[in-house]
Amino acid sequence: MDSAPPNWLPAVMRLLIIGGTVFVGRAITDVALARGHTVTMLNRGKSAGAMPEGVEHLKADRDTDLSQLAGRTWDAVIDTCAYLPRQVRALLGALAGQPHYTLISSISAHADLSQPDFDETSPLSDPPADEAIEFDWKLYGPLKAGCEQVAHELAEGRSLIIRPGIIVGPYDPTGRFGYWVRRMNTNQEFIAPDDDVSVLQVIDVRDLAKWIVPLVEQRLADAYLAVGPTQPLKFRKFIEVGLEVLKSKATPVWVPTSKLENVEGSRVLGEPDFPILLPLWLPGIVVKNAGMFAANGSKAWASGLLPRSLAETIVDVSAYEANVPVPRLLGLTPVEEEQELVRLKALMR
Repeated sequence: MDSAPPNWLPAVMRLLIIGGTVFVGRAITDVALARGHTVTMLNRGKSAGAMPEGVEHLKADRDTDLSQLAGRTWDAVIDTCAYLPRQVRALLGALAGQPHYTLISSISAHADLSQPDFDETSPLSDPPADEAIEFDWKLYGPLKAGCEQVAHELAEGRSLIIRPGIIVGPYDPTGRFGYWVRRMNTNQEFIAPDDDVSVLQVIDVRDLAKWIVPLVEQRLADAYLAVGPTQPLKFRKFIEVGLEVLKSKATPVWVPTSKLENVEGSRVLGEPDFPILLPLWLPGIVVKNAGMFAANGSKAWASGLLPRSLAETIVDVSAYEANVPVPRLLGLTPVEEEQELVRLKALMR
């Protein structure tokens, strides 16, 4: 890649990225640098991610000390890690010059995730009344809604709200998508929901970043649901595509949904209401979040969000996961899965 940005790019921007070294922030930083912008990161410096060359690093804990922002100005700020409304309030209060502000929120900020096809106009959750409240996964959605409320309050007319669904891709710290890729890359049996009803929405972090930075360049003030793919994806199809593209020697044991739903609730439902038996699979019993993987992303797609093929994401995640020595402790361990397979096969006889 040429070191100089193409001549059609906008003037160089001074960007402040809160977070930046792990996943979403890492991808946004890569895109911003490739487009010729000057990047400063503010984070605690505790993650394993390396600081990209040419990036200024401000080491600080946003919860206790933002004094390093004093007297500094940036054209735009991209906040990848705000979980509490008071964090947004403190950050915007510490920034001089009224820069454009982008908040990475979540579709979970919406009040009702039980119905499909909800969009940006659908009501948000009521934020917790107490801004001094500590983070709790059970309040993840309302807290994100509270972050958005503060952004509108303090950065009205210059705040961009991005509400992603499940973000996947290389460097994903959650291991949710990687769980399935690892299963597909073995030569063993693995539990696979025989589910051609439940849908799955995922957005590759690289597509998210390639879309967000141009929106920031335009200083857009709007809200978007950032999901993919553009066509409905059934969970069984996700597994079938992975097996094909990875030329997998693994053997899926297709288990009827009814058999999996009979597993004890404590094994199936984790916090916040995600299956821990099989990550990313939202069966019909999760009525509260039945529409979570069926959000309407047409506004974002029309604005330039172009989800890549599922096959490409699977291949790239496979390459990344191959170099992760210790898989994330999410879902069943291989030993647990072997035991669970024995039980499920007995149920299916």
